[in-house]
Amino acid sequence: MGSTLTNLMYHVIFSTKGRESVIIRKFRDEVHRYMDGIIKGEGAILLQIGGMPDHIHMVIKLKPVHALSEIMRKVKGSSSKWINDQNRLAGRFAWQEGYGAFTVSESQISVAIRYVKEHE
Repeated sequence: MGSTLTNLMYHVIFSTKGRESVIIRKFRDEVHRYMDGIIKGEGAILLQIGGMPDHIHMVIKLKPVHALSEIMRKVKGSSSKWINDQNRLAGRFAWQEGYGAFTVSESQISVAIRYVKEHE
């Protein structure tokens, strides 16, 4: 067979350090757009992003050349630097160590997207 076919979709959740509620609504859209840019820059696809002031949910689609751990390292590292560079929060911002990631089947992708979209 001359080609590789995959459908690698994940629901990923990660929190602010100490579960601090610092990603307030008016800043949240900017953070989400920045994360979308990181994911697109890596050649992956952000299907949905959402969350609360203390955590983020993403549904992402990866290619087989991507390692989820590497994508998450870049998303969390780059976004925390960007958030700190914005000087809009009191003190230093950081994400909590680690994340939760769960595969999503094609038959359940619309459910996962709707959940993240309506999470708040």
